[in-house]
Amino acid sequence: MVERSILIENKTGLHARPASNLVKAAKQFKSKIHIMKDDRAYEAKSMLAILSAGIVKGTRIRLVCEGEDEADALKNLTELIASNKEE
Repeated sequence: MVERSILIENKTGLHARPASNLVKAAKQFKSKIHIMKDDRAYEAKSMLAILSAGIVKGTRIRLVCEGEDEADALKNLTELIASNKEE
């Protein structure tokens, strides 16, 4: 299991478009991938789960990946979230 703390810098948080991009990217990996917010886990391969988390700008989340491709998943998804600052 690997994890990383990430500060959401996108001005509108993880709304529909960034969440959709995240789900699409997460589904490429075999690992279990969760977003942790306020000690609660949200399935990163579920659009509904991500939107229900209410992740807004300034929120600190933990991205947790567990499985055979966990390192690649963590790297790829962290970079994706960081690149969505202006969407």
